[in-house]
Amino acid sequence: VGVAIHTILYVRQVYPAELFIRRKKYDTPVYQSRHPGLNEYISGAIKAVGQELILGHVDKVVVVIKDKHDVALERFIFSIQNMIEVESYNKDTSIEDAMPSTVLGQYFRSFLIKLNMIESQLGELAPTDGNTFAILLELQDNKAPTVGLSKDDPPPWMPANIGDTTSGASDEAELYMVRAVDTGVINLSLAVQESAEKLRMLAEENGHTTGKGKERAK
Repeated sequence: VGVAIHTILYVRQVYPAELFIRRKKYDTPVYQSRHPGLNEYISGAIKAVGQELILGHVDKVVVVIKDKHDVALERFIFSIQNMIEVESYNKDTSIEDAMPSTVLGQYFRSFLIKLNMIESQLGELAPTDGNTFAILLELQDNKAPTVGLSKDDPPPWMPANIGDTTSGASDEAELYMVRAVDTGVINLSLAVQESAEKLRMLAEENGHTTGKGKERAK
């Protein structure tokens, strides 16, 4: 997920291209931020997500891209399901029906390739210096984020703006599935949601009206 977040920020031009360096992961080009503050924010969020994954609390991880008015334009929705709990002392034990590492690498490669090509499906975001992003954690029902007490624990999660979340999306938002991977241990899928506000702005620019959107993320 961390690799995908860096690549999303590059592909959607949230920050200037020169802020990123090109690397390879799973034999596929990806992009890595070179800004220390940005890297610290992303790595801290990923570490905190990892803690909740171990507990089996995570429903979705959302990367929301917003305009200068703090209006959500796009949501990159990582849905996580069916994680098999493995005790730390059994972490090297093989799991029945788990996907072999070589096959898993091929799936993640196709995952990253599709992410790199997402601009052809979404089009370019309007060029602006005001776009921002946030990483959101949506938990399963009746679950609350854990609060670490150690100095090595990541910063605590803050309540999200409801307009940034998947539940705050309008029925007119459009949802596109990018890729789904079932590893036998954890099921991961990525979908992209264009907000009604973004579609409305595009329609105004093109002189058209928006129609009914596709189904919302569940």
